[in-house]
Amino acid sequence: MDWVLLIGRILFAVNFIFAGLGFHLQQRAMATEYARSQGAPLPELTVPGTGVVIAVAGALVIIGFWVDLAALALAACVLAFAYWMHAFWKLDDPMMRTNQMAHFFKNVQIAGGALILFFLFYEFGDAIDLTVGDPSLFND
Repeated sequence: MDWVLLIGRILFAVNFIFAGLGFHLQQRAMATEYARSQGAPLPELTVPGTGVVIAVAGALVIIGFWVDLAALALAACVLAFAYWMHAFWKLDDPMMRTNQMAHFFKNVQIAGGALILFFLFYEFGDAIDLTVGDPSLFND
């Protein structure tokens, strides 16, 4: 069953690597302008900063090193993204409101998945195979 968890980790985390490197960093100017238009704080710093965090955390989840820490970082980021980037409650247009509401709750669901990963690796990290190094930072 460790293979199932490994496949799940890969499927969960690969998008964070692509989004962090491809959007937050390679398309930083566009991402920064979009974040600014949504009222995100300090987009010149937070866009590249979150790009690095989500890319590194995604890679850590995949390789199985400090997955608990990585999962907490991802949960924090996607909850911040949900609040700042998908603030559906600020919109009057029903179509835009519905679209942003779907993105908001998608991010909330992803945060839930990250918290489940945190729990699994915090509680059972030593028993989980197919990892590189120490799978849990907090539970030594």
